[in-house]
Amino acid sequence: MDTMEMWLEKANVLIEALPYIQRFHGKTIIVKYGGSAMVDHELKKNVIRDVALLKLVGFRPIIVHGGGKEITKWIGKIGLETQFVNGLRVTDKDTMEVAEMVLNRVNKGLVSMMEKVGLKAVGVSGKDGTVLRVEKKLSGGRDIGYVGEVKEVNPLLLNTLLDNDFIPVICPIGSDDSYHSYNINADDAACAIAKAMKASKLVFLTDIEGVYRDPADKSSLISEMTIPEAQEFLKSGNVGGGMLPKLQNCIEAIQSGVSRVHILDGRIEHALLLEFFTNKGIGTAIIGDEEEKYYADK
Repeated sequence: MDTMEMWLEKANVLIEALPYIQRFHGKTIIVKYGGSAMVDHELKKNVIRDVALLKLVGFRPIIVHGGGKEITKWIGKIGLETQFVNGLRVTDKDTMEVAEMVLNRVNKGLVSMMEKVGLKAVGVSGKDGTVLRVEKKLSGGRDIGYVGEVKEVNPLLLNTLLDNDFIPVICPIGSDDSYHSYNINADDAACAIAKAMKASKLVFLTDIEGVYRDPADKSSLISEMTIPEAQEFLKSGNVGGGMLPKLQNCIEAIQSGVSRVHILDGRIEHALLLEFFTNKGIGTAIIGDEEEKYYADK
């Protein structure tokens, strides 16, 4: 009996996932991959397996990854000093060279892991095919070097890869009108790409569980927020640290046509599958005003 119950439970999991698979089959999703899930080897393998399943059930995933911790490590190894202004890395010419080298190394490592599980993946710098065209980003009016703000996304290369069954894996390096390289905040890059690709989903894998009404109360996790609710929440003063720009990116993405934006804890095993394919989910989903509720049991 225990064995039969076990198999029935597995069958119920598949049935629960069915409406979500049907709804988003053939849709483009953007996964911003960062935090501990990029550092811990087991978590990294789980994320890659999740992406493999999403691809095999008909989603069209694009991965945008960061690499800030690796950049900081390598900058220290060669004797350079890391400086931040308002959360942005001051990026002089030497730092830019290190950042580009490290991000490309991270990029090819992710591609290799994907290929090991049978996926067709291609590592792409934002400079390739002029995917990410940028202008210099200032921080409070201060020049912080080769830090770029995305002003244009060219989706041609990404659509070509998706249409030929490849998963694009993008490192957030772009070029300006003079073809100088710039480092881009990975959240900003993912948001810009999601808008340009008219993605159905944008997912931020982070080191936080989601959005809380009260950051000190772990039971106050918000499963869903509409744009007005998110805007009201921003005004409440309960948002701080890295969540503030993330929520702003979420709102901008929804207003530009992305259907749903998810903030997930990448430290949870198979976070992507739990959020996408279960009624309850595990993180916070921000949805457009006209979108129906995501969770089937609400």
